[in-house]
Amino acid sequence: MPNPLETLRSRIDQRQVLVGVIGLGYVGLPLLQAFIKAGFRTIGYDIDQAKVDRLLAGESYIRHIPAE
Repeated sequence: MPNPLETLRSRIDQRQVLVGVIGLGYVGLPLLQAFIKAGFRTIGYDIDQAKVDRLLAGESYIRHIPAE
């Protein structure tokens, strides 16, 4: 029987996991961006609909994070 920790580690190493970040403020959004740059599939969640709307429109609401 495969070891669950070894299986998880292998999936992380191969970028086969989905990373979720809750809260897309000054910590969460850069963290999400770092996981994306590292090659992970990601999903972000925030209860502030205005933040979500701006991100979906391709805009950034944090000065040091460009819209690109």
